[in-house]
Amino acid sequence: MPPQLKTLIPLFAIFITLFLVARYFLVPVSFGDQGHYRFYSVEENKEKVMQYAGKDACTECHDDKAEELSSGMHANLSCESCHGAGMIHYENPETTNIVKPDERVFCGLCHSFNPTRKDKIAQINLDEHNIDNKCIECHNPHNPWE
Repeated sequence: MPPQLKTLIPLFAIFITLFLVARYFLVPVSFGDQGHYRFYSVEENKEKVMQYAGKDACTECHDDKAEELSSGMHANLSCESCHGAGMIHYENPETTNIVKPDERVFCGLCHSFNPTRKDKIAQINLDEHNIDNKCIECHNPHNPWE
């Protein structure tokens, strides 16, 4: 047997042993039971509390805003994209956990100039465009080109 193999075989055996020990501790118990995923994660996700109500839930009470939004540039966005998770508000309309974004930075998350962005989102330079005003002073977010 070549002398290189006398060194490599024990190293290879140690590597395989370490790999199997690490795999034993890192791979969840239910992984692979019903497919190539962690089976118990389905139950864990079912137990999570819902946070988002969805656009239809918002429309139930705010049909005027939904109609205004339906013809605007933001028609394909969910209300909760800008106003945050609304399940608590949907279940109890007295709550005031709904975000009312009025800062330039918020609109800039999507609309600030980015030369790599190839989509049809209107882009502006926040440092130059109407810097003394909030976006909503000139633009209606539910129908920006109105």
